Amino acid sequence: MSIQVFGMPVSRGVAIGRAVLVASSRVDVAHYFVAADRVEAEIERLRAAREAVAAELSALKRDMPAEAPPELAGLLDVHLMLLHDETLAGATKVWIRERHYNAEWALSAQLEVLARQFDEMEDEYLRERKADVEQVVERLLRDLARSVPGKAGGVPAPVAGAGQFGGEEPLVLVANDVAPADMIQFKRSVFTGFVTDVGGRTSHTAIVARSMDIPAVVGAREASRLIRQDDWLVIDGDAGVVIVNPSPIVLEEYRFRQRQSELERARLNRLRYTPAVTLDGQPVELLANIELPDDAAAAVEAGAVGVGLFRSEFLFMNRNGDLPDEDEQFEAYRAAVVAMQGLPVTIRTVDIGADKPLDRMSPQELRHEHALNPALGLRAIRWSLSEPGMFRQQLRAMLRASAFGKVRILVPMVAHLSEVRLTKESLARAKQQLDDAGRAYGRVEVGAMIEVPAAAVMIQRFLDEFDFVSIGTNDLIQYTLAIDRADEAVSHLYDPWHPAVLQLIAATIARANASSRGVSVCGEMAGDAAFTDLLLAMGLRSFSMHPARIASIKQRVLRADTRRLAASLDAVLSADDPARQATAVFSAFTSR
Repeated sequence: MSIQVFGMPVSRGVAIGRAVLVASSRVDVAHYFVAADRVEAEIERLRAAREAVAAELSALKRDMPAEAPPELAGLLDVHLMLLHDETLAGATKVWIRERHYNAEWALSAQLEVLARQFDEMEDEYLRERKADVEQVVERLLRDLARSVPGKAGGVPAPVAGAGQFGGEEPLVLVANDVAPADMIQFKRSVFTGFVTDVGGRTSHTAIVARSMDIPAVVGAREASRLIRQDDWLVIDGDAGVVIVNPSPIVLEEYRFRQRQSELERARLNRLRYTPAVTLDGQPVELLANIELPDDAAAAVEAGAVGVGLFRSEFLFMNRNGDLPDEDEQFEAYRAAVVAMQGLPVTIRTVDIGADKPLDRMSPQELRHEHALNPALGLRAIRWSLSEPGMFRQQLRAMLRASAFGKVRILVPMVAHLSEVRLTKESLARAKQQLDDAGRAYGRVEVGAMIEVPAAAVMIQRFLDEFDFVSIGTNDLIQYTLAIDRADEAVSHLYDPWHPAVLQLIAATIARANASSRGVSVCGEMAGDAAFTDLLLAMGLRSFSMHPARIASIKQRVLRADTRRLAASLDAVLSADDPARQATAVFSAFTSR
C-alpha cells in the first residue's frame, strides 16, 4: 500500500529508488561498501567475530559461579543459539554478498529486519526476545570494531556504482540522521537521494545533498520506522514528500519529471567553460568547495577557477582516532594543488567541533564532549590553538604544498585579536621549522572566516591583519540569530533573509572592497541562486560552492546587470521582508 511521509524539502529534484536503511545503534557503526574482491574477506571478518563472541559467551557460562541462578545460564544459551541462527548469520552474509555492505552495516541492517518482526509478534514473551537479538548484535559489532580494514585505522573507499554490488536498481538512503563522516563515505557512492528523520535546511545531510545536487527530504520524523528495507521510494525534493511504494501512475509521473530535470542539467552543463561575466562586464570568480583531494578533479571539470574552501577536517575523520601526520596531510594538500593545474587552492585549517567531532578526543576535549552547547565550545581555531603541536604540523603541511602551486590558508571562527596574534605566531614558527629542516615552501596568503558576529562588527581590524576574508554564512546566520541550525525544533527560525544577517554580510563585503582585500562567500548562500542577485548587488565578485552548483550560479551571473541591481540594494536591506522585496525589484533588472 502506498503511503506518504512529509518532511522538509532541502534539495530540489526527484529521486526514485529502493530504500536502504541505516539503522540507529547504541554502538557506532561504520557504513561503507566493500569492493567485489573484498566480499569474501568481509564475510571472514564476520565469521571471526562470531567465533570470538561464541568463545566469550562459552567462557562466561563455563566460569559462572555455582550459586548463580540457572536462568543466567539459560540466557547465555539463548545468545549462543541466536549467534548461529541463520536468520541472523545467514541473512547478514546475504547483505554483504548482494549489496556489498561492510559487515557492521550488514549486521545492523539485518537487526532492523528482525526487530520489526519481533515488534509485530502477538506473544509478549516472544516480543521481548528482541532485546536478546540486540545484545548479541552489539557484542558482534564491538568485536568487529577491533578489525576495521584500511590504512591507519581508516575504512575502504566506497564503491562507485550500483552494478558493483548486485544489481542496477537505484538506491535511496533512509536514516534517523547521517553523520558527516558517513556522508563522506556516501558522497561518491550510489545513492540518488536521502531521507532523514531529523535535521533542518542547514543540517550536514542537507548541505551535502544540496551540494551534490541530490534530492533530499529531512525532518521526516517517522521515515526510518515506516519505511522498510527495499521499499520503492519517490523523493520529491521540491515538495518535501516521500512516497512509499507508489502506484504505477504516480511512478510514471515522477519519472517524467526526472527526465525533465536531466535535460535541464545537460543544458546547464554546456556553460561550464563559459567565463562568468555579467551583462555590464563585471567578471565574477566562481570557486569550488571540496572535502578531499580527489574532489579537485570534479572542480576543474565543473569549470571552477580555483578552490575557495578545502575543508581539511575531513582528512581527520573515519580513522578510528588515528590522526594524519604531517607527511600524509602534505600529500593530500599537494594532490589537490597539482590537480587544480595552477589555479588557487584555499585550505581551511581543521574545523572540528559541534556537528563534526573527531573520533579521538584529548582529555581536555573529553571534558567538553557533553557540553550543553558544543557550537559555542572548543571548536575550529580554538581547538587548533589548544593543540599547538598538531596545529603547527598542519601549517607545515600546507606550507610545503605551496611549493607546488598557489595556496591560501583560511582560519575558521576567528573572533578575538589574540587568536589572530597566536595564529600568526604559529605560522611563523612553522616556517622557521621548515627553514631549519631545509624544506621548500612558497608564499601563502592568510585569510579569516567571518562567521562570528564579533568578527563582522570588527571587520576593519581583521582586514588590517589578513590578506583576505571569506564569509561563512551558515555559522554567521546561526550565531547572529542564536539558533542551533542542527536543532529541528528551531530550524524554522534559521533565516538567511533576516535583515540583521544581510546587514552584516553587506557591511563586510563593502569594507573588504574599500580596503582592496579579497572577499568571498563560501557558505550555502553562495550556491543558492535565490541569493546570487543580492550578493552581486552588495558588490561580491567571488563565490565558492560545491562544483555541482557552479553551472546554475553561472547562468544567473550571465543574466545579471550589477549596476541596476546595486541601485536597488538599499531598498532590499531596509525592507521588513527582504526576500519579498528582492524578488520584486531584482527580477525586473535581470535578463531571463
